[in-house]
Amino acid sequence: MENRYLHAIGTDQCFAQGDNIMTIAIIGTGNMAKGLAGVFSKAGYSVTFGSRDAAKASEAAGGLGGNVSGTDIASAAGNADIVVLAVPFDAAGEAIAAAGGLAGKTVIDITNPLTADYAGLTIGHTTSAGEEIQKLAPKAKVVKAFNTVFASVLQAGGKVGDKPATVFIAGDEQAANDVVEAIVAKSGFVPVQVGGLSVARYLEPVAGLNIVLGYMRGFGTDIAPAWQTAA
Repeated sequence: MENRYLHAIGTDQCFAQGDNIMTIAIIGTGNMAKGLAGVFSKAGYSVTFGSRDAAKASEAAGGLGGNVSGTDIASAAGNADIVVLAVPFDAAGEAIAAAGGLAGKTVIDITNPLTADYAGLTIGHTTSAGEEIQKLAPKAKVVKAFNTVFASVLQAGGKVGDKPATVFIAGDEQAANDVVEAIVAKSGFVPVQVGGLSVARYLEPVAGLNIVLGYMRGFGTDIAPAWQTAA
């Protein structure tokens, strides 16, 4: 399966060229950011946390291995091949501005437009967090991914029990989708491309259901959605 990804986008673009390992910047230092940094780092990627407080970013990197570092948002994003937005949806605009607009970057959007009590979504039907972030960064290639995965699953190496979690991928740029798919697969997850960025209108409610099951119905956070198939 992985060979198809490499054939589609090229080994150099996806993983490494010579001694230059692909760098992933993660804007944010919360549980999701740290969980993603862990799985990406173990997969062999160079990871940099970006924060308004560079010292806080460096602190978040501590203990995660030598290929994880921290700095300010602009430096992290500017030196990265891929940028992950791991901030609350309401903070995305500020983060994008601090990163310099992210023009030309492939941006992985993991946000969900949740209400303060996590019991609902603030937008939907005619738009999504992913689409709104694309408007905030019009020259970036925004790809929705990882928004249906709990931080605890990331901290468990991307697995629920002994099974790898599914990561749904939605974006309007096929080449960017393929790059993200390859990162997802190399990091140990099951990637599923679901279509254009507007499909985030469906993925974000799935994340809401995951939260209801995990926190309000007693399932706990060691869960992740996946689709069953007949074969």
